[in-house]
Amino acid sequence: MVKSYTSEKIAIPLVEVKKVSYQQRRNEIYLPIREEKIFTWDVMDGDEYALATIHTISSSFRQEISYATEQLGKIFARTAEVVSQGLNQLLRELGIPKETWKTIRIQIDPSIPTTVGRFDFANTPHGLKMLEFNSDTPTSIVESFYVNDKVCSYFGVENPNHNMEQHLRQAFTRIIQQYKRLGYKTDRIYFSALDWHIEDAGTTRYLLQQSGLLAKFAPLSSLVVHQNRLYVESGPQKTLWPVDILYRLYPLELLAETRDKDGYPTGPHILNLIANRKVGIINPPGAFISQTKGLQALIWGIHEQGVFFTEEEHEIIEKYMIPTYFDNPFHGIKPYVRKPIFGREGGAVSLFDKEGNLLAEDKAQLYWEQSMIYQEMVELEPITVETLKGEFSGRLLWGSFLIDGHASAIIARIDKEITGDNSYYLPVAVD
Repeated sequence: MVKSYTSEKIAIPLVEVKKVSYQQRRNEIYLPIREEKIFTWDVMDGDEYALATIHTISSSFRQEISYATEQLGKIFARTAEVVSQGLNQLLRELGIPKETWKTIRIQIDPSIPTTVGRFDFANTPHGLKMLEFNSDTPTSIVESFYVNDKVCSYFGVENPNHNMEQHLRQAFTRIIQQYKRLGYKTDRIYFSALDWHIEDAGTTRYLLQQSGLLAKFAPLSSLVVHQNRLYVESGPQKTLWPVDILYRLYPLELLAETRDKDGYPTGPHILNLIANRKVGIINPPGAFISQTKGLQALIWGIHEQGVFFTEEEHEIIEKYMIPTYFDNPFHGIKPYVRKPIFGREGGAVSLFDKEGNLLAEDKAQLYWEQSMIYQEMVELEPITVETLKGEFSGRLLWGSFLIDGHASAIIARIDKEITGDNSYYLPVAVD
């Protein structure tokens, strides 16, 4: 049976802040953090990102979001394993790029959907509802595992993510051991991201530090393919260093489209190397299957048919997932959301009333060309917080990390109707 938790709406007020101005409080919190050079993007593009206040939750809410995260992780793992063995037509229907098909069939550990993933939840009047699963290249990691503890210490409150950075080390250790058991070379490990992107590079360097692995950071631009091997090119002599295992904060759907300056399909070539077991990647190849929101539509469709899943799994799906479809069954019936299957950070998301009238939409240019899925609209809890610009009233989105199949750190973000790139990060504590 599904565990039962109190279902009343969590409405715990912010803890009493220290009797200083918001600006001073913010300086006291984030200036020391910046000096440690681990989290340096509390302000992004000139706008405040990390808030100098804290939101408290009940222990029962903390327990439930962990429970939902872990149970949904098992459901995604089971479904993704079957999909990895399915026909190419199924992969096509899920929107998975053809260039990745051979790659994602490589299963490193089918018992988990990914090594480092993050579910996003809405805490609605009808309970927790999972909106999507970031299983390929999740961010908000430094905020959750590192910054939240610093802010909780400043306010003298309990950190719901206490000591959970050890989950990262354990997860990276285990995935490397799994690669070794499968016969992969694991001597040369690199962590890679866009070095000019402060958040991506900072997140990747933090994961490198927490992994405990003998590894190095390499900009994505330094990766080259030569004689059917992946290398890092470095130094004035442009020395080539072979790569055995690559952690990359770069989505596989973008890698599938990546070409070098001369038009050579470097990305597809790297995907082919992964498919031929010439290099291992983290997150592992199969994690990409859970990244497509088409998998949510598949899971919901199977659930409606009442097959494949156990009785308890059907209960979990019914309780924590949202009706999701490839076609729109909501028009004229209830409000709905349209999302791109590989969109991130609210990109190309549109909200509609039941008559199909547009209520809100993302204003950025990315992801609009992708295939779309349709979800029943759910209500994110309203919240008002103090910011450098004064009070901000928005909606609260919860992120909950699934690390190596286990529930881990949580994070809260605030934005208007759609949680996008310009959302606020709100530290959290347990009451």
